[in-house]
Amino acid sequence: MLATSAYTAARSGDRTTALVMADEARRAARNLPQVPPAGRLFPITPAAVDLYAVGVHWALGDAGDAPEAGTNLHPGQFPTAERRPRMHTDLARAWWQGDRTAQAARELLAAARVSPGEARDRPAIRAIAQDLATRHPRVEGVRELAAAARTTPTAPVMPSRANHS
Repeated sequence: MLATSAYTAARSGDRTTALVMADEARRAARNLPQVPPAGRLFPITPAAVDLYAVGVHWALGDAGDAPEAGTNLHPGQFPTAERRPRMHTDLARAWWQGDRTAQAARELLAAARVSPGEARDRPAIRAIAQDLATRHPRVEGVRELAAAARTTPTAPVMPSRANHS
């Protein structure tokens, strides 16, 4: 509940509340098992709370803090097919916000490999994939990502020398 409230506060622009609640959620999560008990629909683990922290910092516009919050996250920490791609898309948005295009592309491609609909069907994520395809077509993985998101990679348009003479 603390992590969700922190994200909600961040999305509404309440920086102080968001950061305080995110810190409280992290403190509370320290005592949780790393591997959730079997049968939980949405298991709360320290990794799940860290993933919320990525979203909190992203929502606050903290381009450096968002990926830092997710430094220790990896797909094996998320047992459900819904949470694994979300980890990748949340990290991708954080990297994208910090102009780290290669990292953003890598995470979006990983999300698309786990769940093709993540890149294709989520408008905000598809927009990042399209922007990568348009502005950064030579970044590793962008062409494959564009195909997964059904966007068209294009080379940047370079002004001709004739217009400058």
